[in-house]
Amino acid sequence: MSLKIGTRGSRLALAQADRVCTSLRREGYQTERVIITTEGDIANQVPLHAIGGQGVFVRALDEAILSGEIDAAVHSMKDIPAIRPEGVITSAILTRDSPADLLVTQKTIEEVTAVGTSSTRRRAQLLRHDPALSVKDLRGNVDTRLRKLDEGLYDAIVIAEAGIQRLGLRIPGTPLPPDQFVPSANQGTIAVVSRDDISLSKKLGPLDDPDTRFDVMMERAVMEQVGGGCFTPLGIWCARGHLIAEILSLDGKRQVRTECDVDSIAKARERGRELRVCARDLIKEAYAGMGRAV
Repeated sequence: MSLKIGTRGSRLALAQADRVCTSLRREGYQTERVIITTEGDIANQVPLHAIGGQGVFVRALDEAILSGEIDAAVHSMKDIPAIRPEGVITSAILTRDSPADLLVTQKTIEEVTAVGTSSTRRRAQLLRHDPALSVKDLRGNVDTRLRKLDEGLYDAIVIAEAGIQRLGLRIPGTPLPPDQFVPSANQGTIAVVSRDDISLSKKLGPLDDPDTRFDVMMERAVMEQVGGGCFTPLGIWCARGHLIAEILSLDGKRQVRTECDVDSIAKARERGRELRVCARDLIKEAYAGMGRAV
């Protein structure tokens, strides 16, 4: 019997699902790819923060897992919310690709004045780097974003470098240093989510990379303590146990940042709590700026 692997229908999501299916076939399992349409795919012209954040890409797939329509789902791990439904687990975390953001442009850096992104984090970090930039909303899958750049709607766009790598695209761009433009928690990581079923866990377990799992779980521990969702310009990155986390104001003019080595979930959570306390005013301002209450 084939393992039914759920995925969104974008080209990037399909490429990620195909990577998982190929790995499973190497382990001797037959697979069937099942495309699930999510709310985030339907409302693709609306900023993410207006329709519930990155979790809109995950809910429909969670429901399909719990109903038995699919056995597992493949996600960019950064899209998976901190709070998960009962009965759903992360069975495998693949070896991390690049965590960096990529500034995609045909122009020189000096010529870039208008940059496209819908991420409050990327917006704040870009404005911190250059307050004179015009940062405009940009939604859609990778192909849509690149098309809008080609149409001249922006001088540059910012997207995850890992997505470009997974699609095998060769496009002009500059990776932004993760220690300066701290990425979203778990950026560059593919996760396989399944029902909490020991037989599924045994089949999916060989795909798991322990070193990547350690780093991304440290990031998630900080994220869970900070909260803030997609309204807060929040970057969290852990590499071989070295953690950097920062919260910025929406205009990029202020920040609270922590950097340390962590060796346990408890220590990462402690850092997350400290960061939340120190950045309380920035979090409140971010929610207010997005018309939300904390």
